[in-house]
Amino acid sequence: MNVWLPDRRPVGESRQQGKSIMASSGANPDDVFDVRRVRRLVELMQEFELAEIDLRQAEQRIRLRKDQEPVIVPASYAPPAAPQAAPPAAPQAAAATPASPTAPAAESGHFITSPMVGTFYLSSSPDSPAFVKVGDQVGPETVVCIVEAMKVFNELPAECSGKIAAILVENGAAVEYGQKLFRVEK
Repeated sequence: MNVWLPDRRPVGESRQQGKSIMASSGANPDDVFDVRRVRRLVELMQEFELAEIDLRQAEQRIRLRKDQEPVIVPASYAPPAAPQAAPPAAPQAAAATPASPTAPAAESGHFITSPMVGTFYLSSSPDSPAFVKVGDQVGPETVVCIVEAMKVFNELPAECSGKIAAILVENGAAVEYGQKLFRVEK
C-alpha cells in the first residue's frame, strides 16, 4: 500500500534509505493503525503539505485530515439567493413541523455527507444520467455524486453498502462541509 505523489515516487518510500515505512518500523504490514505508521503519515502530510490522506487495505481504513481555515463565501454570492429562498422558507417550515413525529424514523440509516464546501451534482454532465437514484443498491466504492469545489470535480463514493433511501440535496445546490447528502439503509 503506497500513496503516489505527482513525482510518481511512493510516499511510503524513504528518500534517504529507500525503505518502506513498515520495513523500518518492524510493525505488522497488515496493521494500518500502527502508531509508528500513523506518526509517519502525519509527517508525510506536513512534508508534502497534504490536507488529507485516505488509505484502505483489505478491511482496514484510515483517514487523516488537517484542520483547515473555514472557507469564506463572498458576500455578493449570498444576496441573490436570500430573497428567492426567504418567501418559500415559511411554508416549508410549516410543512416540516407536522412531519416531525415521523422524522426520527426517517433519520435512521447511514448518511453520506459532503467532505467539502462546493456545488452538488447528481451526474457528471447535464445530459448524463444520475449516478444513483432512490432505491439503487450501492457499495463502498460506488460513486454517488460529484461535489465541485474551486473548479475541481470531486467524485464521492458511498463508503458503505446499502440502498439509497433519500437524496437530501437538490442537483446544483450549494453544500457545506459535513452536510448530509444521501440517506442509505443497510
